[in-house]
Amino acid sequence: MKSLFLAMLVLVATSAHAELPSSSAAAIRAALASGRPTVADFGARTCIPCKKMAPILEELSRELKGRANVTFTDVWATPGLAQDYRVQMIPTQIFFDAGGKEVKRHMGFMDKAAILKELNSAGLK
Repeated sequence: MKSLFLAMLVLVATSAHAELPSSSAAAIRAALASGRPTVADFGARTCIPCKKMAPILEELSRELKGRANVTFTDVWATPGLAQDYRVQMIPTQIFFDAGGKEVKRHMGFMDKAAILKELNSAGLK
């Protein structure tokens, strides 16, 4: 019985939802200098719409690896970074083209299709 319980515990732990790490200023600068379009999401781990977006951002990060950058910044962990990007509400998504220029800003929840549409507009290939 103990081994069954341990097996179940391992299964649950390995299938648990991982979250994108909170990006630093250096990570965002590197993303913007990469020559790929970028979406920088500013939110918080405790914000309900941000929690709903987390799996979408993770999925896009995996699917678009090498073609676009997807970053997440926890504004409570790095409030100065949120101020640097003039974030007034969470979640906020800022879209940058391949040259690192801001091309769109959105406040509130965004679904996968809407994020992809903006990344395509920003030059996703």
